[in-house]
Amino acid sequence: MEKHNFYRTDLLDESEEMIRHRTEAERGILTDSGGIDIKEDRNGRVIITSVVVDKDGEKRINKKEGTYVTLTVPALHSADQDGIDELSAELLKQLNKMLENQNTLKMGKILFIGLGNRDVTPDAIGPLTMDKLRDVVPDYYSDAGGEVFVYAPGVTIQTGLETADFIYAVANQIKPDLLVVVDALAARDSSRLCRTIQLTDTGIHPGSGVGNSRKEVSKETLGVPVIAIGIPTVVDGPVMIADAIDSMFGFIASKISEESSPSSRLSVSPWLHKENKDADRSTLLPIFGDWASWTHEERIQLFEEVLTNHELRTFISPKEIDSWVSLYANALSGTLDSWLSDNKK
Repeated sequence: MEKHNFYRTDLLDESEEMIRHRTEAERGILTDSGGIDIKEDRNGRVIITSVVVDKDGEKRINKKEGTYVTLTVPALHSADQDGIDELSAELLKQLNKMLENQNTLKMGKILFIGLGNRDVTPDAIGPLTMDKLRDVVPDYYSDAGGEVFVYAPGVTIQTGLETADFIYAVANQIKPDLLVVVDALAARDSSRLCRTIQLTDTGIHPGSGVGNSRKEVSKETLGVPVIAIGIPTVVDGPVMIADAIDSMFGFIASKISEESSPSSRLSVSPWLHKENKDADRSTLLPIFGDWASWTHEERIQLFEEVLTNHELRTFISPKEIDSWVSLYANALSGTLDSWLSDNKK
């Protein structure tokens, strides 16, 4: 197959360059080559990946110069309040770190923007977060005027106008010292869905992850610092298909590897409940042919090519998306409220 970059993702950690440098050694090579500084850490259950891209790095990986922080709890589920609390605490820490040199914020104006369509659940995190954050706005009004502003502009299909144009107009009127944008994102790995938060000081291109990129909202376009906070809530359909096939191959290879094991003869269940990651997948070649030896990325590319301009071309979200969106709207509004209190009171 001819090589194309079909992936749609808003996460820097899933960009083509990052995927090609997955291991620690490979990422060390990427860092040593200049322009990109990658650091990985862990705090409790939260995996923290920090990537700093300079001007040289921007040219190399086609990502804007700035800082990108990805926070992930791999085993997070929609009823895991402890995991969400850990993510929120780390987000607050990283937000303070990213803005530690913004000395004007204590007395300055802060504009919060919730991007997305509140009528489409996977895209509603931004507006719903703003709904909850509005409760704290009166606390930051005085005779001298407001210090905190909250706005959810909707999407172009609702208003007929570019979302960014609304933001530009509001920002021009308020003249904030900082703009914080909350939005739903697209991922290229289904395991990332609703388990990751990305924080960046590079701004945002609304809709870029789902192939519907709108005008950029950034320091370059607005003239003020822009912090973007995003949660991946959708994944491209072909990615989900490839993930499912990869899991199926893993289970079949595991079953074959267990066939001659004495323990398998004692099994009551006819199927394995867990995949053996070390199972030899070459045993699948007589069954599925060369396709079994394809990489995950090659399978995704095949499905992307086949489903282009097809009615099956779609984006998929978790079945518990209603719970996830509500959970994150509460978590993000609480985190931003705490951040405001830390910086203004």
